[in-house]
Amino acid sequence: MSYMTDEGQYQLRDANSMAAAWAKEDERSAFIRQTYLHLAGAIALFVALEAAIFTLVPAETLNGLMNLLFQSRFGWLGVILAMTAVSWVAQWWALSGASRGLQYMGLLLYVLGQAVIFVPLLYIANQVAPQAIPAAGVLTLVVFGGLTLLVMVTKVDLTSWGKYLWAGGLAAIGVIVCAILFNFELGVWFSGLMIGLASMYILYDTSNVLRTYRTDQYVAASLALFASVALLFWYILRLFIQLRRN
Repeated sequence: MSYMTDEGQYQLRDANSMAAAWAKEDERSAFIRQTYLHLAGAIALFVALEAAIFTLVPAETLNGLMNLLFQSRFGWLGVILAMTAVSWVAQWWALSGASRGLQYMGLLLYVLGQAVIFVPLLYIANQVAPQAIPAAGVLTLVVFGGLTLLVMVTKVDLTSWGKYLWAGGLAAIGVIVCAILFNFELGVWFSGLMIGLASMYILYDTSNVLRTYRTDQYVAASLALFASVALLFWYILRLFIQLRRN
């Protein structure tokens, strides 16, 4: 999910950097290539981290940690608050124009945060429907590829969607917090709505890649795309788990 809705953050900071939409063809192509290479690297790192967690952490330790988390619904509230803080810091670092190293630290921090927050969902999937994990991964990549191709081919300008998606994301967080506080279940309908929201974020982020980001912001652009891909994967996997349970 993209967290960047303030158009001012994309403005020029130096004479050697401009929005990719106005850059020379070779500079724009290089920016887009760098963005998607970094996205691929982030996804590969995420997969490697999850594999390491479930391979190297003893089953007894993992079971104990998950039992502690699932025993109290307020544990999830803590996870949401922690991930919100991590996302804010990661975005701030990734958008930093002062240091390329700090930008990479932002992307790395966000991938690490997502790897941790996905552990409970993947743990449940392993118990309920192990085949749902690769299926959700493949479907996520197919949907992402299709939406990306749609924007790349049509060149549609969706950069005005930012404020609406921000409001939709805020409403979704509100519903999740209420579900935790008042102990009610978010059903299949909610997963479907969130898949739709994540898809719109991918369209919006891809449009920003073409029109809004500066040519030196490929790390920040890849973080925004990774966030939206992670959101899509989360709710596709959640939907598969819910359908298997039903």
